[in-house]
Amino acid sequence: MRKMMAAGLLALCGMLACAPARADWVPAFKGNDTGGIIAYTLAREADARLIAVQHCASYGKVVKFLAVDAQYGGYLSFACRWVPYGANERPLRTRY
Repeated sequence: MRKMMAAGLLALCGMLACAPARADWVPAFKGNDTGGIIAYTLAREADARLIAVQHCASYGKVVKFLAVDAQYGGYLSFACRWVPYGANERPLRTRY
């Protein structure tokens, strides 16, 4: 009985060791009404400022860039804020 359990455990460990690891997929751009992140690879290829401005303008807010992790796998983060005091005009609202 012990030999059967040991053989079964060994076979299970062998199958798990040979199976490929599956990492979760993360989109290149993700955000909500408080802000978001843009993958650094996308920021190098596209206009990251325009992407962030359009995203925040869809909520009626302005963008403030927070940080850039300039390496492979890094992100550019931004916050969406209400229009500052003293601003006469609301930001443009994009509609698709």
